[in-house]
Amino acid sequence: MIDFARLLRPGDGVWWGQGPAEPEPLVDALLDQMDGIGPLRAFIGLTWNPRLADPPPELTVLSYGGLGELRRLAVAGRLEVVPCHYSALPRLFARGALPHDLGLLQVSPPDVDGTVSLGIGVEYVADAIPHTRTLVAEVNAQMPATAGTARLPLSAFAAVVYTDRPLREAPVRAPDDVERQIAAHVAELVDDGDTLQLGVGSLPGAVFEALAGHRDLGVHSGMITDGVLDLVERGVVTGARKEIDPGLVVTGAALGSSSLYRGLADHPVRFRAASYTHDPAVLSRLRSLVAVNSAIEVDLLGQVGAEVRRGVHVGAVGGQVDFSRAASLTGARSVIALRSTSGGASTIRAQLGSPVVSTGRVDVDAVVTEHGTAHLTGATETQRARRLVAVAAPEHRDELTRSLVSRRRDPAG
Repeated sequence: MIDFARLLRPGDGVWWGQGPAEPEPLVDALLDQMDGIGPLRAFIGLTWNPRLADPPPELTVLSYGGLGELRRLAVAGRLEVVPCHYSALPRLFARGALPHDLGLLQVSPPDVDGTVSLGIGVEYVADAIPHTRTLVAEVNAQMPATAGTARLPLSAFAAVVYTDRPLREAPVRAPDDVERQIAAHVAELVDDGDTLQLGVGSLPGAVFEALAGHRDLGVHSGMITDGVLDLVERGVVTGARKEIDPGLVVTGAALGSSSLYRGLADHPVRFRAASYTHDPAVLSRLRSLVAVNSAIEVDLLGQVGAEVRRGVHVGAVGGQVDFSRAASLTGARSVIALRSTSGGASTIRAQLGSPVVSTGRVDVDAVVTEHGTAHLTGATETQRARRLVAVAAPEHRDELTRSLVSRRRDPAG
């Protein structure tokens, strides 16, 4: 295995790919060698590596949110969150604001020309590479070569290790009845020919199922899941009416099952850097863009909390604002979808439980729960509040109404 002490100095910064593209053998080797290197800073995104829930004390972990095992690190008070839109990551790397002395990548096997693909994890990795002093790669025989981003020669890496291991698959839970009800309402907000951005998880999975009767949908998203390829194979997602990249599914990463990873080569999927997928100038050209994002809570003004629960980072701003703002301003519509309750408490709240506002009220066109859709575009604050109360869980509506009346009587409160 690689001797990282030759490549790093105390105080240096490291970054690596996220999710199934995380080069775990390299990360584990780095963690094993920490006591011989000294203090380091690391920037990472989503990780399922359990060792990162309790890394060596010499490692300071930075991230754009508390995703996967980083939630446990956040609970322990050891996660340093960098609040930013996902579209800002390329600029932060370019300015040296994020760790960039060493980059760890997982790549595909080399082709006949000796070049490798970034595979299913292009996103911020492609934008960080030009600003990174040293690169080290895990060449995984099971990482698919993907199209859309320039390949790298093996000579770009200071060191390489070769593996043959399955890519991690995203945890899967089948949608339940509540999520299917929400998805049915969301599907009513999508027109034939629209271009979609959706997140990952069981609720977005239910939305994909609910869209099976639509035609000529397009996809431009930060991540894609199995549901996207399923709709491509059904002839629902064709991209025929996309204003840019017609006929193509554009994404920065894939997050799903082994079937998804194996099937990418047989479908018109293009992997692009975050500087393209999330760029406001690019998104503004998608006049048909419908952004569907989830949340932890929404207040009666329409403000969205998607990061913090009970004082702990369990989510991220991510690309939510990038896509929500574009969809609302220059696209078709911005949708926030969530269950009306969580743990018995209402997710439609008089005020957000956290002081952190992820998405502003002006970037949300509709809020959807299993009880219906609250259309917010053009509505006054009073109208917004009433419409949001109407889609809250019935057992919480009276309390929300009383809080609304109380606030109108005492504006200073």
